[in-house]
Amino acid sequence: MQILETHTSKTQELPIRFQEYGVAIFKTITTKSALKKAIKKKQIYIDGILATTSKFILGGEQIDLVKTKENRFQKKLALNLEVLFEDDYLAIICKPPGVLVSGNKFVTVVNALPQNLKRSKQKDAIHPQPIHRLDYPTSGLLLVGKTISSIQILSKLFEHKKIKKTYYAVVIGKICSGGTINFAVDNKNASTLFTVIKTVESKRFIFLNLVKLSPKTGRKHQLRKHLSSIGHQILGDKDYGEKELFLKGKGLYLHAYKLEFLHPFTKEKIIISKKLPQKFSKIFP
Repeated sequence: MQILETHTSKTQELPIRFQEYGVAIFKTITTKSALKKAIKKKQIYIDGILATTSKFILGGEQIDLVKTKENRFQKKLALNLEVLFEDDYLAIICKPPGVLVSGNKFVTVVNALPQNLKRSKQKDAIHPQPIHRLDYPTSGLLLVGKTISSIQILSKLFEHKKIKKTYYAVVIGKICSGGTINFAVDNKNASTLFTVIKTVESKRFIFLNLVKLSPKTGRKHQLRKHLSSIGHQILGDKDYGEKELFLKGKGLYLHAYKLEFLHPFTKEKIIISKKLPQKFSKIFP
């Protein structure tokens, strides 16, 4: 067993659970999900004993990140990703539809990032990590951090709503010109602004609408749930809405179109957009 990194915990005023303390103490583990995955894979030891998320840290513990056989023989994923912006701190890529951002599968955006991005020259450079998530069937822009500090700061910007996201979707039925959807998601407040850009008649669906979406919160499946909640499910959505209105074989008509934020290191105003997929333009030429 090879030790990759060692950390001695700092003295705590009050005991703290390792799942809270352990985030970002190692260069390659900067999120809670990454920490839990490393613990599950038996890659972390605390004072020589396998770590658990519920272990309390008091201070002075030796925490080791070790290399397992699974690490040594990990394959490199050959998946080309379109990179729309990249510097030493962050990148913005276009996620293809039908690809997981992360997870237990081999084919994920996370596994493809090192083969598509340049290694950062910063001292705290790590394996590139997505700052937010896009659903498996959703296409479009994904913000990625390349250093520990950028991941931490960009995550805070998302938390404080300093990063503006714009989506486009094709929705079904006769709909009003726009408004705000306030509808709790997973028992948490959620808000989405929507504006109808174009409407066309449809033999099967009566009307199809190109809708611009600006989520004010970031709940799981928020846009899909919100549109379904007002009776206008997204075209191709098999999970939220009426089953008889599901369009097979074309995927979900939801695209992450634009990201806007102030670069936390260069202070440059970043505005990046990615044009709508061809399947959108077939409906709205």
